[in-house]
Amino acid sequence: MTASAWSQELKRRMAAAVICKMLATTLGISAFFIAYFWVLNNPLGPVVVMPLTALDRAVPIEPGALPLYFSLWLYVSLGPALLRDARELARYGAAAFMLATIGLLIFLLWPTSTPDFAVDWNRYPSMAFLKDVDASANACPSLHVGFAVFTGLHLDRLLREIRLPQPWRLVNLLWCAGIVYSTLAIRQHVVLDVFAGAALGATVALFYPGLLRWPAFAKKGPPQPAFRMSVGQRRPEAADPAVSGAAPSRTDHAAGRLRSG
Repeated sequence: MTASAWSQELKRRMAAAVICKMLATTLGISAFFIAYFWVLNNPLGPVVVMPLTALDRAVPIEPGALPLYFSLWLYVSLGPALLRDARELARYGAAAFMLATIGLLIFLLWPTSTPDFAVDWNRYPSMAFLKDVDASANACPSLHVGFAVFTGLHLDRLLREIRLPQPWRLVNLLWCAGIVYSTLAIRQHVVLDVFAGAALGATVALFYPGLLRWPAFAKKGPPQPAFRMSVGQRRPEAADPAVSGAAPSRTDHAAGRLRSG
């Protein structure tokens, strides 16, 4: 596909149902945060502390990764922005809702938290605010990672449909990987949280194309006529009683007298 062709397709997708996409994205993220913080403060059982691994200890603290962490909310907005119509938006919303619901149910029924990293957060004022707002609970699976992986796989499929040059797919991959890395670099999650979140996001992303076949989201064509004549085919005529052998009715007798008269 030429540059002008994929750029036109990209513009067409970005302009389709733009108000609907903006409202759906804003309301969806807002509803998620309301549910997230409610679950955070209302666990149904004892909180399990996730263990550290050697890989956790190998990743150094990096305050500079904080912008990458927050960029998730811009990243996930690209998923609906590149959809073609409201039907695809509804299907995407159903998949995102499924991902969030599974994660929040796990948090509610099996509460987890990150361990004490023995870090003086006063040395990192940019991260201290995040630690105060988002407590160490709701750890496993990492929904930050789950949504990053889900969005990354979804965007890769869309970029292949639009036939953007390969470097754009590489940018998408690096952005997704950067968000995943940031959750470890700012000590918001441990490796086990990341693996669980990635598995959840990938599972929903692989399931997502199957929503095309659901009746509620299937594209319906115009109704087809019950009878369609092919070219050159004569319209069927009423049966002649004389030919069919059926006894003539009163209407047939009356019609015969009119013709003979």
